[in-house]
Amino acid sequence: MADPRSYRPRPGEIPSNPGVYRFIDPHGRVVYVGKAKNLRSRLNSYFADPDGLHPKTYAMVHAASSVEWTVVGSELEAIQLEYTWIKQHTPRFNIMYRDDKSYPYLAVTMNETFPRVQVMRGDRRPGVKYFGPFHPAKAIRETVDTMLRVFPVRSCSAGVFRRAEASGRPCLLGYIDKCSAPCVGRISAEDHRELAEEFCEVMAGRPGPQMRRLEAEMKEAVADLRYEDAARRRDDLQALRRVFERNAVVLSEETEADVFAVAEDELEAAVQVFHIRQGRIRGQRGWVVEKVEETDEAGLIEQLLLQVYGAIGDAERIPRQVLVPTLPDQAEDVSAWLRTQRGAAVDLRMPRRGDKAALLGTVRENAEQALSLHKARRTSDITTRSQALRELQEALDAPEPLLRIECFDVSHTSGTHVVASMVVLEDGLPTRRDYRRFSIRGEAARDDTSAMYDVISRRFARHLKQQAEQESAVTEAVEGLEESEQIGQAGQEPAEGAAEGAAEDDDAAPRADTTTDRQASRFAYPPSLVVVDGGQPQVAAAQQALHDLGITDLPVIGLAKRLEEVWLPDDEFPMVLPRGSQALYMLQRVRDEAHRYAIAYHRSRRSQEMTRSALDEVPGLGPARRSAVVEHFGSVARLKEATVEQIAEVPGVGEATARRILDHLQADG
Repeated sequence: MADPRSYRPRPGEIPSNPGVYRFIDPHGRVVYVGKAKNLRSRLNSYFADPDGLHPKTYAMVHAASSVEWTVVGSELEAIQLEYTWIKQHTPRFNIMYRDDKSYPYLAVTMNETFPRVQVMRGDRRPGVKYFGPFHPAKAIRETVDTMLRVFPVRSCSAGVFRRAEASGRPCLLGYIDKCSAPCVGRISAEDHRELAEEFCEVMAGRPGPQMRRLEAEMKEAVADLRYEDAARRRDDLQALRRVFERNAVVLSEETEADVFAVAEDELEAAVQVFHIRQGRIRGQRGWVVEKVEETDEAGLIEQLLLQVYGAIGDAERIPRQVLVPTLPDQAEDVSAWLRTQRGAAVDLRMPRRGDKAALLGTVRENAEQALSLHKARRTSDITTRSQALRELQEALDAPEPLLRIECFDVSHTSGTHVVASMVVLEDGLPTRRDYRRFSIRGEAARDDTSAMYDVISRRFARHLKQQAEQESAVTEAVEGLEESEQIGQAGQEPAEGAAEGAAEDDDAAPRADTTTDRQASRFAYPPSLVVVDGGQPQVAAAQQALHDLGITDLPVIGLAKRLEEVWLPDDEFPMVLPRGSQALYMLQRVRDEAHRYAIAYHRSRRSQEMTRSALDEVPGLGPARRSAVVEHFGSVARLKEATVEQIAEVPGVGEATARRILDHLQADG
């Protein structure tokens, strides 16, 4: 760990202007991004008394080896730049309100001949009506299931619709009266569209006309002694009421707002948000985050708003009102940024009385309960994780904390379809975005040790290459700056430089052609520990690969399955960790995760090769279309179950070719 005094800027170097600063570790990773109204005052607070810092801040300044800053013209520019850099670098010490999914919406595709009701995520599409957001997704599916009883709009996919249309038989929903079955002509396109419009009217918060219509029809059926029809209308009415009981009215129907609340302690904070649309609670979402420094509630709210609304990318999803328990310190600048994101005014305020203040109290209560529940569930996990890392460091006599552990495993079937995996733990937790899969071919696939040597060589050759590229880029930048200064002093304009080339794709990435520069650059820094699945031979192969690359300071161990012993390079006997050791449990978990990831890739490769082999003799099916079919279906079993129409959906494959594929597979049995 670096001593903060070793990279503290000299007095007078830091400007007193507004700006954004970055702490960078020895491997060039940005570990923290922050903004300040006065850069000098803010940065000096990190170095004045490092031992008196908040525990997380102490860890951050000791994990870093340098600090950089950028001066901007205003606090609004600082907010925008800070958000941009956090999204670009994903610093590990920043508070991150992360979620792997976008918000779920109920969507009605009014741009189709027969509109379809479905749950959608992601960017909006023209001609589609959206309602929500809802959270969790289970709530929206229950709503759809109830609404289809009253308004049986089509909810099937295009493929299911075409198959039903071709066969003349509706799907199950058509038989149980949860679809009006336009696919078989039970309802005309015009009537089905009218049904979809009624569905949209109710979901928009105007159920009154439809409920009055159902009530009138129920009374009419009773008067005509049609008691079965009356009972059906009664059940439909009750279904509609259940939908709106789940989304109880809390404010006026014109209210469009997101309501945020925070509950925190010294180390963590829980955030809750209620989404109010048409005056109703449409969804709820929460996060629990670790606090890096002594941030107050206003700072947490500011970071929350920047990350939640900056990641949306759809102005219509930002409501007219944002209600918070405490206004950010730069409330006007944050409001201006929200207005820019939405393209219209956003009312950012703190309610003090009335219904909105009462609702804010409810959201805060949910945040407090979430924090209590999280602490009850996670206290043991955090303690166990820290204990495991500490025990493992002591057992291996490692000089530095094991912040990043990479584990490698090889999988094959009797020497065929040889693949390998790399999984990553950071601070004892899986970092799935850094997982990698490797295909092993040629001489490297002859046995496990050769495969392990190949994998370690490829992974760390990439590390050395990217490290050299980074150093070269820095050198070129410095030389270019010096040259520009010399030319400028001579009274000449510097020539315009050529653009940097794109980073080369990583051959180890599972989808190298789509790997981003940020993801690829993660190979540019080494782990704290390399773990291989196996005993002394695998460890020796990994160690030899590192030595051949000139890497001699990276610890390597192996975990053998037979007795779960730990093998170290050049040791005749293994190290045996206590059976109750948390370090051993962590090694077992990472080894099992690597094994799972390798097995999954192995099965996928084997299935695809079997499918490709089965298609080799199909007349008129060339390599390009054969690969497209393999990628689309993945296995022979799935391909055999498909219809001609489904196979024809593959780009470049027509019905005639699809029929030949099925005939060939059926002939082969």
